[in-house]
Amino acid sequence: MRKEMSNSARLAMFAPLDQLGRADAVAARLLDAITLGLLDDAEQLPSEVELAAQFRVATVTVREALAVLRQQGLVETRRGRGGGSFVRTPAWPSPSSWASRLSLLSLADLRDLGDHYLAVAGAAAKLAAERSTPEDLDRLRLNAEDLREASGPEAIRAERQFHLEIAAAAQSPRLTNQEVQLQGEHGWLLWVPLGGGEQCRAAYAEHQAIVAAIAATDGDLARRLTEDHVLSALDRLADLHLSLETP
Repeated sequence: MRKEMSNSARLAMFAPLDQLGRADAVAARLLDAITLGLLDDAEQLPSEVELAAQFRVATVTVREALAVLRQQGLVETRRGRGGGSFVRTPAWPSPSSWASRLSLLSLADLRDLGDHYLAVAGAAAKLAAERSTPEDLDRLRLNAEDLREASGPEAIRAERQFHLEIAAAAQSPRLTNQEVQLQGEHGWLLWVPLGGGEQCRAAYAEHQAIVAAIAATDGDLARRLTEDHVLSALDRLADLHLSLETP
């Protein structure tokens, strides 16, 4: 069951869109919320009118976006009393699915992705050490614990939520939005090599160290530990990429 996420994380997901009248942008934002675990399976979405007001788009745009998500099997709409639109959490991508997607990226693409994500995640960790509230720290500690017994999809979701909460604790809406966008585009792929066992135990220890640095208000250490953590994930991803190219 999803723990209560921070208001900052949820507000970032439902922030007004820069481009009005874009059903695909609304659909993408809701897809991110579903895959990041900000919305639970079977959770009821706000009404079309409420979503339109939050995203600052026309109601018909939201209706079109929900139609796209229904076609993808990510939203179910029920009529009558107690009706509305409800989340349907997607099945985890098959190995052939993520392998196919990874094969479309070059090592230069992965390096560019890594540079971008290191900048965002590192800056967020530093600011979180300087600005986080006691409530933020409580959520980070809870999220850090998720990797203790996790493996496979649960481990990858725990990684994504942990870094989203760090961004939210930075109290920077722009950084949080950047984290959301990066996680939505490449988050599940970035953490795919985190299968379980020793890798998860190592990642769990790294999460604990990052939270401890943030709690100690040591921004430089929090940033360095976060960057090292992300670099380890990128190294694993690069190794996996090379293995796909090797007959």
